[in-house]
Amino acid sequence: MAMAVVTGANLMCTFGTVPSQLMVTSQTKTMADGKPEATIKDFNALANIMPFGMCTCPANPAVQAATAAALGVFTPAPCIPNTVAPWAPATKRLVGGMPAIDQTAKCTCVWGGSISIVFPGQTKVVI
Repeated sequence: MAMAVVTGANLMCTFGTVPSQLMVTSQTKTMADGKPEATIKDFNALANIMPFGMCTCPANPAVQAATAAALGVFTPAPCIPNTVAPWAPATKRLVGGMPAIDQTAKCTCVWGGSISIVFPGQTKVVI
């Protein structure tokens, strides 16, 4: 059974060096374990998805610049998520008029990373 995702959920990017957290801003009325539930619309970088420490994706222009400055020695750069599409897949349940997400949802960073939910932020509500 899938768990509802709430504000404070732990996220990880395949090219990040540390976990991050999800901040729910799409709605504030539907709660799970006392925290706002996430919807597919909670995908905005720096508003909903916080940085993952350093980015190690070779396609990221910041990583390319840092590597060039280090005379070709691969050098990670600070992570600034670049997400432009909603979380998928969505559940059939609506929260605040928008499809909710569960811990199986993923979001993609333009630089190539796949962002996944490693802990939904709560343990009581099953959707």
